[in-house]
Amino acid sequence: MFKPFQPPDLSDEPDASDQPNYRPTYFRPFRRDWVIAAAVLLAPWVLAEDAAMNPEELGPYPIGVTTVLFEDHARVDEATGKPRALLTEIWYPATDDARDLPKNKLSDFNMKGQNAQLNAALKAVFNIDLAGNDKTFKNLAVRDARVRDGVFPLILFSHGNGGMRTQNTFLCDHLASHGYIVVSPDHTGNCCFTTVDNVMIPMNPAGRDQAAADRPKDISFLIDQMTRFNNGADSRFLGKLDLEHIGVTGHSFGGYTAAAVADTDTRVDAIAPIAAVGRTRTNYDMPVLAILGTEDATIKEEGNTRIRQYYEESKGPHYLVEFKNAGHYSFTDMVKFNPTFGDGVGSGTRIGNGEALTYLDSATTYRLTNGYVMAFFGKYVKGLPGYDAYLGENHFPEELIVKSSPGPISTE
Repeated sequence: MFKPFQPPDLSDEPDASDQPNYRPTYFRPFRRDWVIAAAVLLAPWVLAEDAAMNPEELGPYPIGVTTVLFEDHARVDEATGKPRALLTEIWYPATDDARDLPKNKLSDFNMKGQNAQLNAALKAVFNIDLAGNDKTFKNLAVRDARVRDGVFPLILFSHGNGGMRTQNTFLCDHLASHGYIVVSPDHTGNCCFTTVDNVMIPMNPAGRDQAAADRPKDISFLIDQMTRFNNGADSRFLGKLDLEHIGVTGHSFGGYTAAAVADTDTRVDAIAPIAAVGRTRTNYDMPVLAILGTEDATIKEEGNTRIRQYYEESKGPHYLVEFKNAGHYSFTDMVKFNPTFGDGVGSGTRIGNGEALTYLDSATTYRLTNGYVMAFFGKYVKGLPGYDAYLGENHFPEELIVKSSPGPISTE
């Protein structure tokens, strides 16, 4: 089941916090048969539109974003003793009127800034001041904008160990602008902190093994839930999802998660793990794009060697993009909050010899990461061969190592 999410009512009314997180306006009546018929007719045009586009450039669609709390009643969450709950962000192509609407603020991702405990945690862990960062935080989505007509493939994003569902807005925005619906959960117990029924749940540092087991199940559960949305459980997404075309990406522990889902869920068509993969593997045929930073001080050379080995051992279509002067957090939004954070943000030292290093700037890193991920999913999720040329080229030889072993698009 799911609950549309809204911030708690902190007014002086008694028992305000006990009111259910439910907004009836989310559920608009539609003739289901009309919507699905129209969406099917639109699908070929939607898929053809970006075949010739530069994948580094923003796509043609305005972007919407919404927050939903999903509950998996088949699993009991260790953190709460209740059904496993996943606070989830969904990015999607929005209607044209969203171009002129105010953009989503950082506080919109964080209970509108109305939870003092959450605000204090953001400040302590990431030095994020919501009021101040609302003025500087840049993203492209419009909160709860109307979902565009059409049928759009599904991409799932998984955050890193101690990360959060909103840690890669640069990538989620970009994918949605190109005609994907992007779903990103807080992996409860392994994200830095999340909120369930207005209660903040912090990360469990001792729960890594449990998180490794939970994470791929979380992704598969969300595919199930988006199937329900497509079938009418949420009228905004009725008939809007192309569930025959699904990709998974993620950063760090989320890269592991993408690789694990490739082993466990046959509905997934392609994966793009960033800055980590799993230690074991059973699916060698899944199309894969692996991305890493040579100067990653978090997973170090051991982790990077594992990523390169994952690429070399793949038997299906496989690609590797290595950023010579990037670190672990180059592939996240961290620079938006702390431009001197290190390990990919600002400056640091090389992991091999300790020499001083200025990391590749975020604008270039974002542009190239978006380009390769978009082109990869464009080919292996949407099935558009027009992205072959981009995938086979090194677009910044001074900064990148690019390897590729392309294969045909699956017709199954």
